[in-house]
Amino acid sequence: MPDCYAQRVLNPFRGVMQVIRHQAAEAVSMDGVHWDIYVSNDTLLAGTEDSTGPVQVSEARFGRWSAEAGLARGPLHPSEDFYRMERMAMVVYEHLRRAHDRVPFPYRDRYERWLLTRTGAPLVLLDSAVDRDAARPPGEGHWRIGLVAQEQFAGTPMPGAEGHAGRYLMDYINGLADEAVWFHREPDGSGHRLDGTAATPEHLPAAAFPTLLIRTDGHDGPHTRLVADFIAWQAPWLLLLDGLDDATRAGLERQARSRAAEVARLFRLYPTLIDPEQIGAARVEARLTEGPVRPAVECNDDLVAFYDEFNPGGAG
Repeated sequence: MPDCYAQRVLNPFRGVMQVIRHQAAEAVSMDGVHWDIYVSNDTLLAGTEDSTGPVQVSEARFGRWSAEAGLARGPLHPSEDFYRMERMAMVVYEHLRRAHDRVPFPYRDRYERWLLTRTGAPLVLLDSAVDRDAARPPGEGHWRIGLVAQEQFAGTPMPGAEGHAGRYLMDYINGLADEAVWFHREPDGSGHRLDGTAATPEHLPAAAFPTLLIRTDGHDGPHTRLVADFIAWQAPWLLLLDGLDDATRAGLERQARSRAAEVARLFRLYPTLIDPEQIGAARVEARLTEGPVRPAVECNDDLVAFYDEFNPGGAG
């Protein structure tokens, strides 16, 4: 049977990708409604088992599917490899038709790469991975706030600061950072260090990892307010996370109310609701003010191939 799971889209954090995977084929969705099906020629990986790093092969687009519109097929390239790849993709497609309404799927990205403070405390989440082989350092760690945030996020003005609040926050957080380290998160939420220097503890308790993916304590008053403003701006996406306590989720629901279009696009993937009326009101507002909305997904260097497909007019 195909594997169904969820994985966070990170650096910047812009939601959770739902995945249905079978061998070298997978269907992916950022909203639980519109799905893109890809398949790669996994025979090209033969002989690369001893490679020192992950080996990637290009993916062909099998098609796009939604329950309302059905399947729109991608281009056909008849060949022996193509027919084998199509059989894998068809398995994913048939399972997608049966399983699409079961979202959100359980999270599987238990490997996490955190940017740490100089004292070794997790500061902000940079990346995540489903398996150990993918949890490899891609170079110097740097937190990106994202183009959308740089354009739209308007936090509390900082005394003496010039420029946009989003750019200021990104520079501030990166200025606090030391190294980026991979951890494996255990079922109890604690983390076991996979790399990094000897100064980093080998094991951190669950409480050491920020629930909302960025450290909220340890800042002075103005910067604490700025981080809180950013979390409020991210609320529609943060509601996608599992494991939030009721008070945190209720607060995020109130904050997300001001971003009705994003809530209307993502609400199907919220694991639970504390105040359904807040989410319902946001959906009504989105219908009345903007109509059906499916905004372009922000460009992320690690998932450019996906974003180019999600946003045919050009990634942000």
